[in-house]
Amino acid sequence: MNPTPTFKVLVVDDSNTIRRSAEIFLKQGGHEVLLAEDGFDALAKINDYLPDIVFCDILMPRLDGYQTCAIIKRNARFANIPVVMLSSKDGVFDKARGRMVGSQEYLTKPFTKDQLLQAVQQFGAHLTGAA
Repeated sequence: MNPTPTFKVLVVDDSNTIRRSAEIFLKQGGHEVLLAEDGFDALAKINDYLPDIVFCDILMPRLDGYQTCAIIKRNARFANIPVVMLSSKDGVFDKARGRMVGSQEYLTKPFTKDQLLQAVQQFGAHLTGAA
């Protein structure tokens, strides 16, 4: 029996490797996983599936992570969905910019299974009212 609640998690990254490893980690944690390869794909999946939390890469073609996060947060229907930015850079500027567009957290790639699952539990607790 797994007492921790399960969440619907969307992982947005243009790297297939990152998407696959995040999917494996999250499924091991008992979560339902949706994958998107860019911001446009992510917005369509958010609209269709209303995930509980979104992990979003910053550097993506067409629509980057900052733009994607800003669009999510400007839509009243999606504004409460926690967004965690993913980046290979651990820069103060990137973290600040992520917060400016409404992201809740920032993980540096390569992330570990524990970091990913901890972020889901941290933000998922708000959804279940356990916080």
